Amino acid sequence: MAEVAQFWIVAGLAAYLMGLSKGGVPMIAILSVPLMSLFMDPALAAGLLLPIYITTDIYAVYLFRKAFSVRNLKILLPAGACGVGLGFLAVSYVPGDAIKLLVAGIAMSYLLHSLRRRFSKREFPPKPADVPRGLIWGALSGLTSYISHAGGPPYQAYVLPQRLDKLTYLGTTTIFFSAVNLLKVPPYIVAGQITWDSVGQAVWLIPCALAGAWSGAKIARLLPERVFFLLVEIALAGVSVKLVWEVLAG
Repeated sequence: MAEVAQFWIVAGLAAYLMGLSKGGVPMIAILSVPLMSLFMDPALAAGLLLPIYITTDIYAVYLFRKAFSVRNLKILLPAGACGVGLGFLAVSYVPGDAIKLLVAGIAMSYLLHSLRRRFSKREFPPKPADVPRGLIWGALSGLTSYISHAGGPPYQAYVLPQRLDKLTYLGTTTIFFSAVNLLKVPPYIVAGQITWDSVGQAVWLIPCALAGAWSGAKIARLLPERVFFLLVEIALAGVSVKLVWEVLAG
């Protein structure tokens, strides 16, 4: 009974973090699958959370629908679709422990990338939205999004250097990941990652996600950016170490 209660507490927290991300608190949703992976297979955790992502996507698209980069979407969406296909093949044939390590690796790669940007004193000129980099990073984003809903780091590696204005960045990001999430539904069903049971569980978690989306904008305004990202990085490192330890101990 205690384990069941712990599962629902963590699941509710994961859904809430997803909502916070959709409401304007960046990157915090990357914690959701690692948290859920402490109680279940990462592939099943991703399937459980996908309907919640799609629900919050509706809110996010409505919120940021007026500003987006058409050129970026033309490059990223086909690449993201290819990445989703690669993710389907990986989840079908790669053992669960390997996926746990990949999820931890994705999280740690974001952590290292964030630390490097934070302590770098070098000024980088804006980069244009070019096809070669967009196809590579878009495919990686689709792949990591399929496996663990962690497509943010490769996506940001491509988009952030362009220095888009805030609303254009938010609109482009929202539309891209909303499309990727919809593309993931058929392969998730075929792979057995989405079942009637998981949909039933997701329904109970949707209010937590919507509450997160509602409060995300308020928290983003009140919490200093430096403090916020420090807290995310500490939590991300802790969860990643826990996942690696589970694999090694097993």
